[in-house]
Amino acid sequence: MGLTKSEIFSEKQNKLATMMKALAHPARIAIIQHVIKTNTCICGDLVEELGLAQPTISQHLKELKNAGLIQGTIEGTSVCYCIDPKTWKQFKTILDSFFVSYNPADKCC
Repeated sequence: MGLTKSEIFSEKQNKLATMMKALAHPARIAIIQHVIKTNTCICGDLVEELGLAQPTISQHLKELKNAGLIQGTIEGTSVCYCIDPKTWKQFKTILDSFFVSYNPADKCC
């Protein structure tokens, strides 16, 4: 597998790619949707909700947390997850500017 050569791309491009990669799995989309719906969750809740194994859920949570989309706080023996509002706002701003940059022409290839 070749190198990604991320250094030749802008910081904004790399950030968008990292965040989109974190969301590029249906289980992670489902996790984010559940966290948004419930405003918080614990890994065990997701196991019950999604029907995936606990280690699988934990791995997906780790990817979302590494991208900064969610944050977790320890409550006893559990970790409670919620959306990281600062990163979520940044992601929304970056995505908005990405999609707004397209101005459809009358004619295309």
